Amino acid sequence: MQAEDFGFGTQIRKSPYFDATVRWGAQGFSVYNHMYIPRDFGDPEQNFWTLVNDAILCDVAVERQVEITGADAARFVQMLTPRDLSKMAVGQCKYILITNAAGGILNDPILLRLAENHFWISLADSDILLWAQGVAVHSGMDVTITEPDVSPLQLQGPKSGQIMQALFGDDILDLKYYWHRELTLDGIPLLVSRTGWSSELGYEIYLRDSAYGDALWERIMAAGVEFGLKPGHTSSIRRIEGGMLSYHADADINTNPYELDLDRLVNLDMAADFIGKAALARIAVQGVSRKQIGLIIDCAPLKGPNTTFWPITRAGETIGKVTSAVYSPRLQQTIALAMIAVDHAQIGTAVEVVTPSGPTNATVVDRPFYDPKKKLAAA
Repeated sequence: MQAEDFGFGTQIRKSPYFDATVRWGAQGFSVYNHMYIPRDFGDPEQNFWTLVNDAILCDVAVERQVEITGADAARFVQMLTPRDLSKMAVGQCKYILITNAAGGILNDPILLRLAENHFWISLADSDILLWAQGVAVHSGMDVTITEPDVSPLQLQGPKSGQIMQALFGDDILDLKYYWHRELTLDGIPLLVSRTGWSSELGYEIYLRDSAYGDALWERIMAAGVEFGLKPGHTSSIRRIEGGMLSYHADADINTNPYELDLDRLVNLDMAADFIGKAALARIAVQGVSRKQIGLIIDCAPLKGPNTTFWPITRAGETIGKVTSAVYSPRLQQTIALAMIAVDHAQIGTAVEVVTPSGPTNATVVDRPFYDPKKKLAAA
């Protein structure tokens, strides 16, 4: 067996950019949506500074697309989400939640509308292709649900606009936040959106033919050299600063939108029915017993993000858990997203966090921790 094949079985898929990322220095991978995703290009702090000062290119082909087409596609997609899609235009993107009958969150993807009855659901880490196909079976709706040959890259950071301008010309600067358009680059078929998982200015470049993976990666890197572009990975530091959710960490099937203060993504008043509507209406009236909060943790700088949930206590009682924690070199603080009993969720509440190195003091704060109005991403 060749050494470079070690550990990579066929049951976990590689992205079209896999070889390119290894060539450009990827040192470690995680698994997301049954695919390998690069999670280590050396120093995560340097990755963060490159993201916030210049630009990084990330292989996020793991953001698989669920493609929904057919005469009833729009009606079917609305059934999957509590967010009102009635005014969603062709060419628009929306951040949505997909909920089950109990109001639990199954995924928090980006929805893209390519045509009147043509949608992509760009996934976080859960099997929504199977969910959607299952929901469709007895729906009586005319829909076709597949996973297309589509593999996104994220080009993120303040200089991403200049790099996109170098690649696509001045017209790309007209692309608005949370909109997309279909383009080609050197004959490579693409869809480009003004979205990303970084809280910075950024674009997602959806490759529509995996045969071009290597060529597309190299073409973008070559165009970005003069702007300081580096290969990178989605930054835990920046996404926690921005209060962005990581599915399976900050939310899961047992989390509802109201616990995350995502009421804006739940439209109970719309005429359309959706899965979980009755449950979410009940929760809206009854209220929730726990809430997501931000925490500042009084401890030495962490060497990396937490790898387990840390208990939160007050007066000896466990009242919640830290879901995502990291040291922010910009804020010079250890910051965290946490789920806590609603009685203790007030800003300024002092609590104790049981970290691997022992109990330490923490304070409940608002989140996002940086650029709360998302002015950078929407610039």
